[in-house]
Amino acid sequence: MDRLFDFVAHHWLLVSAFLGLLGALFLTERQKSGASLSPQQVVNLMNNDDAVVIDIREKKEFSEGKITGSIHIPFTALKDRASELEKYREKCVILVDKAGQHSAMAGKQLGEKGFTRVARLSGGISEWKNANLPLVKK
Repeated sequence: MDRLFDFVAHHWLLVSAFLGLLGALFLTERQKSGASLSPQQVVNLMNNDDAVVIDIREKKEFSEGKITGSIHIPFTALKDRASELEKYREKCVILVDKAGQHSAMAGKQLGEKGFTRVARLSGGISEWKNANLPLVKK
């Protein structure tokens, strides 16, 4: 550990450049996956902008409760079933998962398929529940 501190002290310029590039990479990758939205922002987009909610949770989790009007395409099947979303290409597509861990990767996949208006629910369905917003089981 002492050697690490010695290296940092003697090569602070290299370490600073490395940390700066790492931060830039993080921000660039985050932007590619779409904007992160709060539950209230998602509700506003659904009501005012006719946004489409894509739920990428597994079938068991989806059957426990979903956002009204959401389309279920599991994350594991998204690449193969992305063509089903072609009719929503011009609309805002909001990705929802359990806790926000897979929606960024799913957003990146859709971005590579040409979807330009992709966003994700920050915190996933867990955050939706914490905001006391309704889920349906049908």
